[in-house]
Amino acid sequence: MKKGKCLVIMAFIACLFFSGCQAMFLNIRPSLEDEGEVFIYLQPFSQEAERLSFKLEGIYVLRDDGVEFPLVVLLPELRLQDMKRQRLLASCRLSPGRYAGFVFKVKSASLKIEDGEAALNIPDVPARGDFLFNVERNKAFVISMAFKYKESIKSGFSFSPVFSIFIPEKPINSLVGYVTNFGSDIITVFDKKKIEVTGVIATGRGPKGITLDERIDRAYVALYGEDAVEVVDVSENNIISRINLNPGDNPQELALTPDRKTLITVNTASDTVSIIDTGSLSEVARISVGDNPNSVLIDQTGMWAYVFNTLSNNISVINILTMEVVDTLSTGPEPLRGEFSRNGEMLYVIHRGFPYIVVLKQSSKPPYLSILRKESIGMGMSFIKVDSITNLLYISKKYDTQIAIYDPFSFRPVDYILSEGAAEYITIDGEENNLYLVIPEKRTLAVFNLVNRRIVSEIDTGEDSYWVTIMGER
Repeated sequence: MKKGKCLVIMAFIACLFFSGCQAMFLNIRPSLEDEGEVFIYLQPFSQEAERLSFKLEGIYVLRDDGVEFPLVVLLPELRLQDMKRQRLLASCRLSPGRYAGFVFKVKSASLKIEDGEAALNIPDVPARGDFLFNVERNKAFVISMAFKYKESIKSGFSFSPVFSIFIPEKPINSLVGYVTNFGSDIITVFDKKKIEVTGVIATGRGPKGITLDERIDRAYVALYGEDAVEVVDVSENNIISRINLNPGDNPQELALTPDRKTLITVNTASDTVSIIDTGSLSEVARISVGDNPNSVLIDQTGMWAYVFNTLSNNISVINILTMEVVDTLSTGPEPLRGEFSRNGEMLYVIHRGFPYIVVLKQSSKPPYLSILRKESIGMGMSFIKVDSITNLLYISKKYDTQIAIYDPFSFRPVDYILSEGAAEYITIDGEENNLYLVIPEKRTLAVFNLVNRRIVSEIDTGEDSYWVTIMGER
């Protein structure tokens, strides 16, 4: 067998075993097409429900002709200790049409008493919650429910759950946040003030990176699975346009220039970046970079873009005005991404296969990047975020549940933030002074206060959550 064929076969086998070949295992969840999708979020329980716990046998959507459709219940057992925040209770795909409400079938319920628990009687007829709503083709939406404790306990020994059912109010645009969910093909919309989900946007397959243009209330989301970028109207939470790229591009992350006129997408499978004019919503140039580009960073002037090429172990420097690669710098094995210092002079780069942060000096003349120092942080770095106010570095690791906070001069950790899962993405809300952590393994977005570094709340998201962006992002 020829050497070239052997290499191809070996590469294919390796692709079966290593997650780097992500396109091989792209989720095969069918797109909505002729269906709609509903997500049921349950509001926090009141303190008066502290003695109650109950288990659901099932929740059903009731069509206006009386036919019932089962929901996928994510929280079959409900009790106060798990309901101190809003939770994703259930979801379901439905055919377009008119629906009349929900049926709740309870398996068991009990109340805590002095010497144990007392079982409550469950009526033979399931509880029903009337609520008229319409399901539209290729649309997803949120229905909120609030549990009414007093109305649910009958005569002190019988239990039939009663819920207040409503469509959540949209937050004003300045309070909107978005989480992309690669595995469930949705964007979770939340109110950053209340830290609650208010909506869901159905997207094409495999949404990953997302960026906001706050000046015109527009978001751009990279569709890894459909080789496209979708454009979202923030005011209406609707997809208003699509920018098609080349087949096999697998766009992963994107970035806007400071003037918001140019959008750059990183196309991981074709080893290119696309330059998109946001006025015409069209690709105006395509630039070849290194192997398996993972992310892109644009400097504060909007003149330079830095593409981190994971498999060729280098960074491509792009002149955005001339739309060409003007320099390439090797930094270490598998560079993932970078962040600028507060003044924009230093670039901190983390690597998948390298235990060092590489500190680079940026210049407008050749050499455009030069290595200043390397600092040992340890293997497994997955994300870096620089606080533009304090200049502190927040670094997460692939299998570590703590975020280490580093001083940018000594590169010694000054503190830690402890989460309940490994964070894959980090950002900062400059208005609320909160830190946001995307934790895919828990399907949550965790929110921490930057001052006391304690958790404020969490938000339930979709499958394989990837990115979070918010209005007022620092």
